[in-house]
Amino acid sequence: MARNHPKRPGRRPPAGGPGRPEQPVFHRPERETEGGPVWLWGTHAVMAALANPDRQFHQLLVTENAAQRLPRTQIQPQVVTGKELDQRLPPGAVHQGIAVKADPLEPAALEDLIAEGATRIAVLDQVSDPHNLGAIFRSAAAFGFTGIVLQSRNAPPITGVVAKSAAGAIETVTEVRTVNISRALEQLGEAGFHTVGLAGESTRPLDLAVKGAAKLAIVLGAEGPGLRPGVAKSCAELARIPIASAMESLNVSNAAAIAFYEASRGQ
Repeated sequence: MARNHPKRPGRRPPAGGPGRPEQPVFHRPERETEGGPVWLWGTHAVMAALANPDRQFHQLLVTENAAQRLPRTQIQPQVVTGKELDQRLPPGAVHQGIAVKADPLEPAALEDLIAEGATRIAVLDQVSDPHNLGAIFRSAAAFGFTGIVLQSRNAPPITGVVAKSAAGAIETVTEVRTVNISRALEQLGEAGFHTVGLAGESTRPLDLAVKGAAKLAIVLGAEGPGLRPGVAKSCAELARIPIASAMESLNVSNAAAIAFYEASRGQ
């Protein structure tokens, strides 16, 4: 593939005629429509997306500094200022000088993930915070979990916020969407997965619950309420992470990281 060389855009003519200072051009952050293209930003998230052959891209924006570390890409980059990039993205987006607009990845079917030989899967019951979701993707990639099952509703889409928190992991950990989490757990059980739900009220230590499982699904509930009763009942067993009595619970992304680590030790 030929290397694309970033080109610096030409200077705009002064607005308002001769003798008047050039007026800055402001862009409102673009609203993303459900199922439509999304902005991804940040070095790790964008570089991982650009390396994914399944991605379809619409626009690649880079600052002059970021353009110098850009690899070969299938899309011609447009060099912009940091301020212009700020104006194109949601407020507070830490873009590190690079952003790409891309079609979202198509979620996989659970049966396809199982057929591909996955042995470590996370199941999220109404986890709604995008930063937590991204962090869970990142931990999943770090500890060998190859798929994350989310509800079709009551779970955030994979946006730029999720991608930035995931640091590229949304490109390697398969997203699965299902209408019914309880039914998905039944399907996993039928496929030979040991399904372990995290619940603070359980007396079963997590390390014992996951030890020796050839196929394992870790089930995590929403921030605050935890697992819904019907989902908890669908798990093969419930387990807890032993923590100091002074703390009531852990953030769901922290709990996920600990659970994934224990699962990797238990293999």
